[in-house]
Amino acid sequence: QILGKAYAVLSDAEQRAAYDEQGTVDEEGEALRGERDWQEYWRLLFKKISVKDIEDFEKSYKDSEEELADIKAAYVDFEGDMDRIMESVLCVDYTDEPRIRKIIEKAIDSGEVPSYKGFVKESKQKMIARKRRVEKEAREAEKTKDELGLGGEDDLKALIQSRNKDRKKEMDDFLAQLEAKYGNNAKKGGKKTAAKKGK
Repeated sequence: QILGKAYAVLSDAEQRAAYDEQGTVDEEGEALRGERDWQEYWRLLFKKISVKDIEDFEKSYKDSEEELADIKAAYVDFEGDMDRIMESVLCVDYTDEPRIRKIIEKAIDSGEVPSYKGFVKESKQKMIARKRRVEKEAREAEKTKDELGLGGEDDLKALIQSRNKDRKKEMDDFLAQLEAKYGNNAKKGGKKTAAKKGK
């Protein structure tokens, strides 16, 4: 809230001029009333992310120095557990596993990272189980996407808005139930206390 107020003052030309000149802030001013369009406010700070932005990031990230460092760090953090490595490294799916393995093997051979038993002696069954699990998750995600009729960003946005409305209704209903259940008791309790004080 404090950062929001500071930004509101500094981004408003009149408020900024008054603050620079007098060192004071108009607390009643429109900029600090909180009646702002928060979506517009966050758009000033962060640009909208599109599918193309994600694809561009993926292209620049894969086989980069940053990815190499992330793979090595994940390998050390998870002591060679490929399940957790594959879950934590950005922009990878099960088809990337041979590439990730080669990167780690090269780092082990050059002495950059230690040799962990969990990686070097991973069983073939564990590899197959990981592949099956990821393939199953991909099929389920595709099926859910088809069931929801998600074809593009607009469809996804509509789904999120719809779910937000449902959540808001659920919250309103919940608050109404609490008020109905405890609202009357609170009033009665207040009266009893007042009556006792009178005695």
